[in-house]
Amino acid sequence: MNKKTLMLVEIAIFTTLGFLLDTIPGLQFKIWPQGGSVSFAMIPVVIIAFRWGLKAGLASGLIFGFLDMIFGGVVVHWVQGMLDYIIAFAGLGVAGVFAAGIRNGLAKDNKSKVATFIVLGTFIGMAIRFISHYLAGVIFFAHFAPEDQPVWLYSLIYNSTYLIPGFILSAVLIIILVLSRPQLIQRSA
Repeated sequence: MNKKTLMLVEIAIFTTLGFLLDTIPGLQFKIWPQGGSVSFAMIPVVIIAFRWGLKAGLASGLIFGFLDMIFGGVVVHWVQGMLDYIIAFAGLGVAGVFAAGIRNGLAKDNKSKVATFIVLGTFIGMAIRFISHYLAGVIFFAHFAPEDQPVWLYSLIYNSTYLIPGFILSAVLIIILVLSRPQLIQRSA
C-alpha cells in the first residue's frame, strides 16, 4: 500500500474511532444538556495530526465535525454550523504542525520534548476549537445566558467547563500512549 493510501485509510479508521468514542454511552461525561461533554473522541483526531501532519489532521477533524453535525448536531444557522462543527473540529488538526517535532523527539528518545510538543499541539488544537465554540455561543446562543450575566462571560464559562478538562484528558492520554507506544506516531510507510 502506498503512503497516500495508507494515510487516507488511517484517517478513515481514526476518525471513525473518534466518532464512536463520542457516541457510545458511558464513554463521555455530559456537562450541559445543550451540548458539550468531556470524552475521548478528540484523541484519535489529534493522533492522526501527530502521525501524518497538518493536512491529515485537518481532514480528520473536518470529517469528524461533519459526522458530528449530521448525526445529532444542532444547527440554528449555517454560520453557527460552520463554527460549532466544521471549523471547531478541523481546528484540532492544527496540532499536526508539531508532528515533525514529536517524531524527532521520539527518534532522539527525548521524552520531555515529545511531551512538550504533544501538550502544545493539543492545546493549540483545543484553543481553536474553544474560540470557534465561544464565538458561536456569543453570536447564536445568547438566549441561554442568565439575565444578569453578560453573554461573553456565559459562553466563556460554558465552553471552558468541558473543553479545559477535555484538553487535559486528551493531552495526558496522548502522552501516555505515545511514550508507551511510539509506533503510534512513527509511520512505517
